[in-house]
Amino acid sequence: MYQLLGEFPCKIDAKGRLRLPSGLTDQLPGDERDLYVINRGFEGCLNLYPKKVWDEKTVQVNKLNDFDLNSRRFKRAFLNGASHLRKDGSGRVNLPNGLLDFAKIKGDAVLAAVNDRVEVWSLEQWEAQMDVDPAEFAKLAQFALGNEGKGESIVAPG
Repeated sequence: MYQLLGEFPCKIDAKGRLRLPSGLTDQLPGDERDLYVINRGFEGCLNLYPKKVWDEKTVQVNKLNDFDLNSRRFKRAFLNGASHLRKDGSGRVNLPNGLLDFAKIKGDAVLAAVNDRVEVWSLEQWEAQMDVDPAEFAKLAQFALGNEGKGESIVAPG
C-alpha cells in the first residue's frame, strides 16, 4: 500500500496531456512509475491510480454481488470511463476528453495525493473543496476519528 503525499499545481495542455511531477512519481517504486489507470472520482474529481493499486481496487469491486442493484450501479459508475494511461518520454499522460469534461478540467489543475491514489481536480473545484472553516475541520475530524473504535454513533456535521 502506498502513502502518497503532496499537492501539485499543474497544467493540462490543449491536447489533454498532463505532466506528472517528479515529486509525485518519485514516491513510487521505479517499475511502477509509467502505468496508471484513471477513472471518475467523488465530488467531481478524477482518480489516478498506479496500475498496481488499480488492480487491487478492481479485485474488491469484482467481489461485489452482481445480483444486487446497488452493487451493479456502483460497478458501472466506478468503471465508467476508466482508462489505462502510459507515461510518454516527456513524463506526460494523455487524459481522456470525456473524463476531463466530467471533472470540468481545462488548463489549470491540481493533483492531490491521497494515500494510494492521486485526485485530479480543476483548480476552481479544488479551491472550493478546500474552503473549509477551521471549526468545520475540527467537526469533521471528530466525526471521522473522534469516536473510532468506541462503537458510538454520532451525527455527521451538516
